[in-house]
Amino acid sequence: MEKLVKSEYFKTWKSMLDIDIQKEFAAIEQFKLEPHSFTFYTSVSVMSSSKIEGEQMELDSYVKHKMLNIEYLPELTEKPNDLYNGYLFAKENKLNQANFLEAHKLIAAHLVPKVEQGSLRKTEMLVMEHNTGRIQYEAAPKAIVNRQYKQLWREIESLLKQNLSLDEVFYYAAFIHLAFVNIHPFSDGNGRISRLLEKWFLVEKLGERAWYIKSEKNYYTHVNDYYKNLARLGLFYEALDYEKSITFLLMLPQSFIFEK
Repeated sequence: MEKLVKSEYFKTWKSMLDIDIQKEFAAIEQFKLEPHSFTFYTSVSVMSSSKIEGEQMELDSYVKHKMLNIEYLPELTEKPNDLYNGYLFAKENKLNQANFLEAHKLIAAHLVPKVEQGSLRKTEMLVMEHNTGRIQYEAAPKAIVNRQYKQLWREIESLLKQNLSLDEVFYYAAFIHLAFVNIHPFSDGNGRISRLLEKWFLVEKLGERAWYIKSEKNYYTHVNDYYKNLARLGLFYEALDYEKSITFLLMLPQSFIFEK
């Protein structure tokens, strides 16, 4: 069976990489952490990821909500707080299929009915672009969702066991993100949890300091490119052209430099 997380584009990706990942990640490993650091960085990650999905609360306001316990209307904080709970769960638990479904239950608490939380979808799925309302993509047909999802997890579990170079860790983390989004296995929450999955994989391979990589904020800051790069592969799941995936895969390492 053809792999979903493809290794054949790594050399091309690396040839186009203009960032020294070793140097940039070493800087993250060396900076001093404060007692509030995880709360602050995770609040930024959570709200950035939430705003990609159309949530209205401002990033700075959400940081104040988490850091200073400032109250806002529940309709503004409920879904981001659910996602924050998913990140807390990931911080305390190993990345595996069972824990991933538990994380989706937390993230989807105010997104879907309880029966659909942590469960694969049983309907067809069209992916809409939140900024325009246009159909961006037709996800994996419902008849193959379960098979594709299980295959993706077999590949993730294999990668978790492998001794990967630092560059390979970032390449495969981004490819897992991409492959998951393309399947779109849940009825909602796919975008949010795909970005958590990418970060969770980085943490498993690189340690706790990977939580401080600003990947979600980079994706939100460049949200038009994020959608455009996803759309490059094509409109239909079974006809995706992964040769056009490089620009998306390069966005994760670009997280190191976008604010410099």
